[in-house]
Amino acid sequence: MRASFGHRPLRFVFAANLISMVGSGMNSAAVAWYILKATHSEMALGTFAVLQTLPAMLMLPFTGVVIDREDRRRLVMWLDALRALIIVTVAILAFRGQVKVWQLYLMNTLVAAGFWMFWPTITALIQELTPEGQFVQSNTFLLAGVQGGFLIAGAIVGFIYDHIGLGGVLLLDVSTYVVSFLCYFAVRKGKHIVMRPEEIRADLVAAETQLARFWREMKEGLHFLRDHRAVVMLGISWALFLGAMVTGVVVTPSLSDRVFHAGAKGYGWLNAGWGTGAFVSALYAPQIIARIGGRRAIAYSMALLAVCVAFAPISGLLFLAILTYFVMGSARGVGGVAMNTSLMEMVPKHLMGRVQNAFYFAGTFLQLVLAICVGTVAQKVSLVVAFAILGCVYALSFVASSFPVKGEVREEMAAD
Repeated sequence: MRASFGHRPLRFVFAANLISMVGSGMNSAAVAWYILKATHSEMALGTFAVLQTLPAMLMLPFTGVVIDREDRRRLVMWLDALRALIIVTVAILAFRGQVKVWQLYLMNTLVAAGFWMFWPTITALIQELTPEGQFVQSNTFLLAGVQGGFLIAGAIVGFIYDHIGLGGVLLLDVSTYVVSFLCYFAVRKGKHIVMRPEEIRADLVAAETQLARFWREMKEGLHFLRDHRAVVMLGISWALFLGAMVTGVVVTPSLSDRVFHAGAKGYGWLNAGWGTGAFVSALYAPQIIARIGGRRAIAYSMALLAVCVAFAPISGLLFLAILTYFVMGSARGVGGVAMNTSLMEMVPKHLMGRVQNAFYFAGTFLQLVLAICVGTVAQKVSLVVAFAILGCVYALSFVASSFPVKGEVREEMAAD
């Protein structure tokens, strides 16, 4: 890990992500809790999660080309600045006591639009900046910082929300975007674009219209997926994992409120369990991946998530539920690092944005369906059944990651 952390640009990227995700985690947890207490409805939280997916469904098919064509550092800086402006506007309304649930929905939709472009951009930037052979280390820092910061922040909200309110939490989030922007500004000077291999004749490119070039570049990503079945199976596993993980926001507040009657503090402790597990997984994720191989690390992590998410609502004690969330966070850390690393090793840098976005599109479509389904089941049937649905999705991710694909034998032999 020291090798990756020794690169100055990567240090700034890691710091920016840790800081900004602390703010984003506080934002997400505070807004979810506010909506639950204002509406007393898991279906409202389902709507909250659904609105996170709508921008992705509209943007992801097209933004991959932009990510591969433009300076990824500058894109991230613009995204940070725009999201901060949106959030500070709602924070002012909250301080004045004028904020409405529909305004939080709108803020969440606009910020999610930025997030769904931010995450594939930052992953592509990490791949661009990381020396060959150090992808595991870079992804360990990235995932531990992002997930740990995001969800440990959710734990903090459980203890400070009653003291500073929604407006205070949102203002803290804005301050982290400012720091993140300055970190990315320090990554490097000038404009830098990843160059694609010269496979197309210059005279043909010069004759293309901008629209024709855009569609040709989109097709390049699709053709790559068509010819690489192993990448497709990894993407299916990733999409299932992403859909189940993000939909967790629909049921976790209710687990604290309805099952353990622990209120905001219980919600904070559950987030602390997950976040701490994700953060400390940085200590052993590289060793696990090196020992058993990336594909097995993904499969075992998804299986563990499936079991734990089904157990959490029937654990009986808040302490056991927190411990279960810790194990889930740890599995999320190891599985996430293995997925990102495998993708970076298998996908050329000039195609990273387009390939990632194909998987994110599938994952967010699944999230759209899951949020509606899980929210309705939790509200009208049973919270235990809602958790079981998420467990089944993680189980399907395990199946996809375990599916034998020609060409992966070398990895498993190396791991053994």
